[in-house]
Amino acid sequence: MPKLVNLGSLCIDHVYQVPAFTGSGETVSSPTHEIFPGGKGLNQSIAAARAGVDVVHVGCVGEDGRWLKDALAAEGVDVSCLRVVEGSSGHAVIQVNEAGENAIVIFGGANRVLVEDDMRAALGQIASDDWLLLQNEINDLDLVLRLADELGCQVAFNVAPVDGREAGYDLAGVRLLIVNGIEALALAGAVAVDDDWSEVMAALAERAPKAAIVLTLGSTGLVYSNDSGLETLPAYAVAAIDETAAGDAFIGYLMASLIRGESMQDALRMGSAAGALAVTRAGAASSLPALADVRSLVQTGEV
Repeated sequence: MPKLVNLGSLCIDHVYQVPAFTGSGETVSSPTHEIFPGGKGLNQSIAAARAGVDVVHVGCVGEDGRWLKDALAAEGVDVSCLRVVEGSSGHAVIQVNEAGENAIVIFGGANRVLVEDDMRAALGQIASDDWLLLQNEINDLDLVLRLADELGCQVAFNVAPVDGREAGYDLAGVRLLIVNGIEALALAGAVAVDDDWSEVMAALAERAPKAAIVLTLGSTGLVYSNDSGLETLPAYAVAAIDETAAGDAFIGYLMASLIRGESMQDALRMGSAAGALAVTRAGAASSLPALADVRSLVQTGEV
């Protein structure tokens, strides 16, 4: 079976429960402080591994983040190309309100010190049917995208979070583009829309002409492009506790299903179910569901 090679971020997540997000000049007391493994890259690697495919994770952590490497290895992820470097690991401060919504401040740390050798180490792991997965939490993605395109790699790019760099990315070689509403608008250079995302999706298709495009819209569901145009898929109805890593659960299971040769529609159902289950649990990597639970939700529609 093909594998997933994730050139991705790793973070130490500091999570605080709050009644409402802190406003300007305001101090809010949290009754809890929990520390979890996180980072979009780490979360997506663990989700894909739990979905039953082989995963190689390439990236960097500081000495304070060796346990993140161990957490990936414990899930069966290949971490032989994951380096420990000087300085601090990436970390995030996450507020979670009573509705399960989050507000996040992220520090790049070791995720922003990757060198070309790291990139070539990831690309060197890729066979013809493998996928390279990227997020927007590492440095020099323009170089990564160019090198991957030169080698003809199948690239899936989750352009999250947007930070201004995405405006300059060459997405011509990307085969799967995964964005939420905020990211889609930033990439398309568009303003907010109501419920019609067709113009935004068309603008994304111009930037990534070879890519299937998946636009996730939270509890509304998702929009995706295929050969016949745009299709929609509703979200599973669940009671949200913490939406952190829901998108990462979605992506990990989506990629695993595609690697197994399933159709895009079936893969999106698996991803949607995984994301729905993730919001019913606290934390980032700790909320990522098991394969049996995801399949059960797909089959029954019930948690």
